[in-house]
Amino acid sequence: MLKDKSMKMLFTTAVNAAIRAGAKIMEVYESGDLHIKAKSDLTPLTLADTLAHDEIKSNLAVTRIPVISEEGRSIAYDERSSWDLFWMVDPLDGTDEFINRTSDFTVNIALIQNGYPTIGIVYAPAYERIYFAAKERGSYRKTNVKPDINAQFNYDEMIENSIKLPVQNTNGNRLIVVTSRLHISPETSDYVNELKTKFPDHTVIRRGSSLKMCMLAVGKADIYPRLDTTWEWDTAASQIIAEEAGCSVHSVESDTRLNYNKENMQNPWFICKKATKQDI
Repeated sequence: MLKDKSMKMLFTTAVNAAIRAGAKIMEVYESGDLHIKAKSDLTPLTLADTLAHDEIKSNLAVTRIPVISEEGRSIAYDERSSWDLFWMVDPLDGTDEFINRTSDFTVNIALIQNGYPTIGIVYAPAYERIYFAAKERGSYRKTNVKPDINAQFNYDEMIENSIKLPVQNTNGNRLIVVTSRLHISPETSDYVNELKTKFPDHTVIRRGSSLKMCMLAVGKADIYPRLDTTWEWDTAASQIIAEEAGCSVHSVESDTRLNYNKENMQNPWFICKKATKQDI
């Protein structure tokens, strides 16, 4: 576990990197000129992805800790397999949401230690809202955080002016399920339909990006099933935010926590649940 002074320094660097990247993203978003291209896997890449990646990489460089980013993921496993501490970054999670102008896109920055997230930052610049957590220190949400290329927050300031999660709980037997708005597989749909049968009193909410796990951390949803393809950078930051708020994020196949820096960086299918819903 990181010493308190080191954790606060790394947390501060990551928070400011996320907010500064958010400023770059919103510049592109508000201009309307997205410069959309297709990556090798045919997923979209915008100017905002690239600018946010560059901003985060520049900010995190002062930590001298390696960085794995969605927009710079071609690091050989032989090189990264020995890393016991590294940053896992998704500069713009929810690129399709960004292109469709739903506002459900985030900047995700996680610090991975020995295969699991120990710091997590999820910043939603269009909502001016940031979620964050550190291992064994709790999970928090701060509102009215404007995108700022010169952001200069520190750990103590963030904690003092934020709300500890969860802040609310769903009531009674009503089940609130959150799923992806734009990417929902047949298997996920089947799973949700089974839940509907078991819990006739239910609500299904569709959201984008890491905001789905953050909804569970806040207490606004009970379960998020993802029986579909995701990547390590999609989940690392929001996983610890959910876990520190009392949720679990487990593989469907093995019922173990999602872990990071695998040779194949694709996640297994997983389910995020509130602690009070472990019997689902």
